[in-house]
Amino acid sequence: MHSNTETTGLILQTVALHLGGTLLLEIDCRIDPGTVLTVMGESGSGKSSLLDFIAGFLRPDFKASGKVLLDGRDLTPLPAQERHIGLMFQSPLLFPHMSVLQNLMFAIPATVRKKSLRQDMAQQALDDAGLSGFGSRDPATLSGGQQTRVALMRTLLAEPHALLLDEPFSSLDKARRADIRTQVFDAAREKRLPVLLVTHDEEDAVAAGGKVHVLDESGPGKGCA
Repeated sequence: MHSNTETTGLILQTVALHLGGTLLLEIDCRIDPGTVLTVMGESGSGKSSLLDFIAGFLRPDFKASGKVLLDGRDLTPLPAQERHIGLMFQSPLLFPHMSVLQNLMFAIPATVRKKSLRQDMAQQALDDAGLSGFGSRDPATLSGGQQTRVALMRTLLAEPHALLLDEPFSSLDKARRADIRTQVFDAAREKRLPVLLVTHDEEDAVAAGGKVHVLDESGPGKGCA
C-alpha cells in the first residue's frame, strides 16, 4: 500500500463517459481506504458503466476519458485481470457446477499452491460468513442471503485492492438486506478497501455512511457531495 495519504485509495480523476455523443456522467473524486462512495441515479444514467470503466470492462460503444488511480497506480491502461478490483453484482453469479467450497477456492490467488491451504482458507471464509458446514452444498440450494454471503467471501478471497458493488443487495428481502449490507461494509472497513456502491436505494446510501454522488439531480454531475 502507498503511504502517501494523497494517493491512497481509489481516485477517479476527471472521469467522463459518453455514449453516442451524449455525456452520461462526469465524476472527480477520491475514495479513501475503508470508506464508501455511493453513486445514485436513474436507469441509463451510466452508473453500471462507470463500474465497468473502473474494472476494465467498458463496452467499446462507450467513450471514456480521465484516469482511474488505485494507491497511486494508474489502472486506466491495464487489462481487467491486472487491476485487482473486486466486483459484486445484483446476482451472486456463483458457479453452478462447483460446490460452495469449490467456488471459494477458485477465487484464491494462484500463488497459494498447496491444496490443503486453499481448502483451509475457503473453510475459514465460510466460518466467517456464518456458513460452517455448507462447503459441500450445491449453490442452488442456498437462500439468496446465503448466496450473497458466499459471493462476498469469494470476492474477498481474491485479495482485491478495491471493491465495486453493483446493487448487490437489491434482490434480498428487507430483513436480510440490512444484515448482509452490514457484513459487506464491515468487511470492507476491516480490510481497508475503498468501495464504490451503485444503488437506487437511499437506505443503502445511509448504511454506507460515506459520500453520495447523485447523477440525475442536475445533469451528469462531477464532484463528490
